[in-house]
Amino acid sequence: IECVSLSPMMEAVPAPPESERVCVFGTGDMGRSLGLRLLQAGYGVVFGSRRPHSSSSLIPHGAQVLGHAAASQSAHLIFIAVQREHYDFLVPLANQLKGKVLVDLSNNLRKNQYPEANAEYLQSLVPGAEVVKGFNTLSAWSLQNGPSDANRQVYICGESVEAKQAVIAVAIKLGFSALDQGFLSVARELEDFPLQLFPQWRLPLRIAIGLSAAFFFYLLIRDIIYAYVTQSKDISFRIMVSLANKVCPIVSLIMLSLCYLPGVLASFLQLYRGTKYRRFPDWLDRWMLCRKQLGLLALGFAFLHVLYTLIIPIRYYVRFKALVLIINTPLSLSLSQIRENRTTQFDTTTAWRGDSYLSLGILGFGLYVLLGITSLPSVINTLSWREFSFIQSKLGHLTLLLCTAHTYLYGWNRFLSSSTYKWYTPPGYMLCLVLPSVVLLLKLLLITPCVDRTITRIRQGWERGADQRNPKDSQPLIP
Repeated sequence: IECVSLSPMMEAVPAPPESERVCVFGTGDMGRSLGLRLLQAGYGVVFGSRRPHSSSSLIPHGAQVLGHAAASQSAHLIFIAVQREHYDFLVPLANQLKGKVLVDLSNNLRKNQYPEANAEYLQSLVPGAEVVKGFNTLSAWSLQNGPSDANRQVYICGESVEAKQAVIAVAIKLGFSALDQGFLSVARELEDFPLQLFPQWRLPLRIAIGLSAAFFFYLLIRDIIYAYVTQSKDISFRIMVSLANKVCPIVSLIMLSLCYLPGVLASFLQLYRGTKYRRFPDWLDRWMLCRKQLGLLALGFAFLHVLYTLIIPIRYYVRFKALVLIINTPLSLSLSQIRENRTTQFDTTTAWRGDSYLSLGILGFGLYVLLGITSLPSVINTLSWREFSFIQSKLGHLTLLLCTAHTYLYGWNRFLSSSTYKWYTPPGYMLCLVLPSVVLLLKLLLITPCVDRTITRIRQGWERGADQRNPKDSQPLIP
């Protein structure tokens, strides 16, 4: 339980004299934050403590603190804000708690710490009470500062419908959205929920780490080890910046492609089946659910690529090469060019390629950032579904197109040179172009008028063969 201090201004919120009373067992951070929130919502709050006299200075102003036995007599709804190890004090109070609603807020330090859920154990200690599991997914900070978009939901479970309704009413009055998860047997799942560490990020992180490691060692062999073996040159210093600046854009482009590939596959699957009323395979479902995380990681790698690129001019290696080039330029060559009135020929094609390469990179990164901003919950809530879909789908594919074109211009005609294929292996940028090129080609097929018309009809409820089965349903169904 995290430590939260209650400011003097917030402590001075008195409860109305005729408000409904609730009881909170526990005067720790969680109990005090919940009590303060209940006071602000208009409830009368009585704290139950094993040391009521020493705890009186800790509780919010306007609440009472009594012993457990006395406090249990003051309210029908009691919040148990203590850890499971301290539930023993409830056994002598079993008769006094009979018929009351006990809300268990406890969590464990690890999964499967005990053979049964804390709420089920509490129910066995006080069989006459109605135990409800709830509020355990909230932190003391969120209770003190009020609900936000990220932690507005409160999960509830219990055996008694009336008891759950009472807890749900309190949650709604506190500004939260209560979700009834069913019977008390679900309590273990609710208790494991706060222990999850980035559950939706695991697959994207594994993909990002795997791709980074694979391309790092691949480029290490092609660039660093190859130069040492064939030319006896030690350029290992390039690992820190040059190699990293190759790995980051490669991984970024592949992960951006992985964001849009499942949507393309889902469309072709619906075309093949001729209906939208069949579930996608589990692997495709999981893939589509983590697209946001894949995109944010891709944006992170793109940011790193930009930062690495910006520091190139200040690297010692770059400044040293520029200085050597100036020193080693023959003065006689410059003088002869002046005497003969000769100038270096300007290559318009190279200029076009360089400017286009930089421009597409800047535009692609700008749209990249826009996609990342619109994935924030605070921004999503201000957009309609059509606006969100336009940004994430239309502009998302445009971002993929610009970044892919940026990479193609980087390679230009290098694929024609045999020196590009060190140890007969293609460079990293060639490998990373395979997936985005496939995604863009498949998307191009989907937006052709004949295919797009069929996909739209399927998503409106039309099914292939439905016209023959029921002539009355020949028109597309509107879901």
